[in-house]
Amino acid sequence: MAHILIVDDEVNIRKVVREYAEFEGYEVTEAENGMEAVGLCNDNDYDLIIMDVMMPRLDGYSACKEIHKSKKIPVIMLSARSEEYDKLFGFEIGVDDYVVKPFSPKELMARVKVVLKRNAITEQVAIQDKYVFEGLEVDISGREVYVNGVKASMTPKEYDLLFFLVKNKNIALSRDKLLEEVWGYDFFGDDRTVDTHIKMLRNSLGEYRRFIVTLRGLGYKFEYLQ
Repeated sequence: MAHILIVDDEVNIRKVVREYAEFEGYEVTEAENGMEAVGLCNDNDYDLIIMDVMMPRLDGYSACKEIHKSKKIPVIMLSARSEEYDKLFGFEIGVDDYVVKPFSPKELMARVKVVLKRNAITEQVAIQDKYVFEGLEVDISGREVYVNGVKASMTPKEYDLLFFLVKNKNIALSRDKLLEEVWGYDFFGDDRTVDTHIKMLRNSLGEYRRFIVTLRGLGYKFEYLQ
């Protein structure tokens, strides 16, 4: 069950949004200004924030920027201001959706479902793109590799080669297949290019070079059986 934080200085708006959100099965917490919202987010985790722009003590935009310094919680902004500039500014600071007052509570709940679903998919992809093999950490989406906690410095093609090997873990890959997938169809080199980059990659991986296994007469594979 998703936990939603509703932030608005108008009691009636918080009440209406709460009723509809709870009817949809969401857990709800309320805050009446941006400062209170920041404090709640520092102490708690929320799946989504529905936040008004114009509030006392700390406005919604400022609160959103402050919250996003430490937590990437999706935000749907509520505002009576419908100018394009206001919407664009909201999206620039990381707002996921922008709803103009007065609004339909049913439409707002539909937007809540979309944002929650999109965020869940994004998180799942990020998790699937991160691999840990003992002290070797491979973050494909972030294009980062860490060897025993130290960030590796590799060429772009080394990254591409490692990422393809990791995605196809324990699968035998011919040199031709690696050339096709990593360098592309229009590459005019030969399979010695693969061997050279494998050697460079092994050097970059240090003790974890053992995960890249040579298949005599065929090619290579990233082998990790645990």
